[in-house]
Amino acid sequence: MSQQPTQPHALIIGESLIDIIDTETGHTKEHPGGSPMNVAVGLARLARPVHLATSYALDPRGKQLHTHLTDEHITITPGSNTAARTSTAHATIDATGSATYQFDVHWDRPPINITNNTCIVHAGSFSAITEPGATHVREAIAVARATATITYDPNARPSLMGTPRHAYTHMERLIGMADIVKVSDEDIHWITDGTINPLTVAENWLRHGPSLVVITRGAKGADALTRNGVAITVETPTVNVVDTVGAGDSFMAALIDGLWTAGLLGADHRNDLADIDHTTLTNIIRRCSHISGITITRAGANPPTLEELT
Repeated sequence: MSQQPTQPHALIIGESLIDIIDTETGHTKEHPGGSPMNVAVGLARLARPVHLATSYALDPRGKQLHTHLTDEHITITPGSNTAARTSTAHATIDATGSATYQFDVHWDRPPINITNNTCIVHAGSFSAITEPGATHVREAIAVARATATITYDPNARPSLMGTPRHAYTHMERLIGMADIVKVSDEDIHWITDGTINPLTVAENWLRHGPSLVVITRGAKGADALTRNGVAITVETPTVNVVDTVGAGDSFMAALIDGLWTAGLLGADHRNDLADIDHTTLTNIIRRCSHISGITITRAGANPPTLEELT
């Protein structure tokens, strides 16, 4: 599906990799993955025009990623296929469906071009804070703020990010540049060593940049807080969990999609985003939880399409 040059689109920045998944039954499967790529796929399946600035090689796994992205009608930006090798994440799934990861990653790509029709830029995970590529991520976000809404998901990966203090120094810069931060309670626990209530952390962030912070709590639901004082809690739907791979990423894609539908994306709508009302925010977060709930009923990061939701 071709996209017109003037069509407003989302730009997702970050890693694409292959998830190598070991299950409790002893089977090993490979799926395209990587948090930012999962967000791009989730958003494309919701019928949004998506560009992805990523990094992979022209090796067999890179070709698998390329095919997956083009099949999802995602525009791959120039410079995305210049890596020395394609990154992998070796995931082990436990009895609850939760995953633990071992990474072999490479993140270095050319500068990222921002166009005037980019209405939303999303970055997250290790690629947003890992050099040498992270410098280009921050530069792109700084340029994009003139025209686009900025979203950020820290998506902590302790084995790749060093100490929490080191990682948070870099995360904090991006939080200050973002309009929206989506973060899990587990990420906040890692960042703060469990010493600060997640809601207190969110309230502090709202004083230093974002208009909206959303905290996902797995089976315990999600909280959303705005700079102008709206605060909601939404329960997680009860589903049969296969695995939780990509759950937060599909939530993030749904959040972008919901705000897009509400007309709250783009730099011109920054004040409108800060003024989002209780009902609109509640409806958006409920839909995010529903979409994330569908994702965890299937193996790998496999978010629903728009047709599945209608």
